[in-house]
Amino acid sequence: MSIDIITIFDFVGTFAFAISGLRLAAAKHFDLFGAFVVGFITAVGGGTLRDVLLDLPPFWMQTPTYVSITGLALLFVIIFKKQTVKIDNTFFVFDAIGLGLFAIVGIEKSLSVGYPAWVAIIMGCITGAFGGILRDTFINEEPLLFRRDIYAMACIAGGILFFVLRNIGISEGFCQIGAAVSIFLTRILCVHFGVNLPLLTQDKNKD
Repeated sequence: MSIDIITIFDFVGTFAFAISGLRLAAAKHFDLFGAFVVGFITAVGGGTLRDVLLDLPPFWMQTPTYVSITGLALLFVIIFKKQTVKIDNTFFVFDAIGLGLFAIVGIEKSLSVGYPAWVAIIMGCITGAFGGILRDTFINEEPLLFRRDIYAMACIAGGILFFVLRNIGISEGFCQIGAAVSIFLTRILCVHFGVNLPLLTQDKNKD
């Protein structure tokens, strides 16, 4: 039986997000079980909230595949611990990969159950970003979503691109790949060039 692009996105995104969680857990000296929990929650947190909001059974409860993928990610970090912990951009790259892939998974799953484009884009953001919020909360870090970084906005931009490509007749596979790559590149380039959202601040000089 052939595996479609979205399934590949889902599995690779799970591995990438699990790595991002495990990498931070290793840097903070979590034990193996604690690290696995952080990696697993990072990988399935966004999709779980999405499924609950869409009134669907959480995806990871339907198959042990996602637990197994997280286990493989843990094994990967154990084997390549020195490389994954010492290289500063390891977490960033895997997080950006997971963000792009999961956003498209969320969009497609929402469309598959009949929701309109605007809901699909929101579900894509939740799928991509919420696992990272849980990860950062568990390791006592300020969540990336609440910083100035272009994070959830990258998902929104990628979601809009997905529907623009779809509406002009581009094939579904190219829409999925193009949008996922755009989210990944947006995240990478915005960090590289220091592009951030403006802060909501209060003028202290005013009474």
